[in-house]
Amino acid sequence: MTNPTSTPLPLADIHLQAAPGLWPLAWGWWMVIAAIFITLVMAALAIRTYRHKRRAQRQALTQLAYLDTLAAVNELLKRAALSYFDRETVAGLTGNTWLAFLDSGLPAGKQGFVASASLWQKGVFSKERLSESELAVCKSLAGDWLKHALPPRNQTRREASHV
Repeated sequence: MTNPTSTPLPLADIHLQAAPGLWPLAWGWWMVIAAIFITLVMAALAIRTYRHKRRAQRQALTQLAYLDTLAAVNELLKRAALSYFDRETVAGLTGNTWLAFLDSGLPAGKQGFVASASLWQKGVFSKERLSESELAVCKSLAGDWLKHALPPRNQTRREASHV
């Protein structure tokens, strides 16, 4: 009997397969990349929309600090309201209906414009200047309205304007 290990067999060397590379990516990774890209684009669009919707509000709040008459404060509130609500509704509001519209934009339970209607009428329509404390109260109310009422929440522009 012959020893099988004594005679070499004509076998080829073993060649190992190359390790898989990172490229090309499997389809699952392409889906992950696409999902991340779509999420980033949607987040960028949401931020842009948010900033665009709040632009008039930010400008009005900045200008409010520099106003020194109640007529100017009232004009600023009207311009800010026209930026967000229908012109047909807001432009025609005057007097107590305007003050009631402003009160509707304040947080629940806070009524300030109608309650101080005599002060607003005195400051807007008379030649008499308000005292610093009266003007500060009115500017505080205006600032609260600008922060809470703009842009309108939970309603479309058209629905919000028919308050």
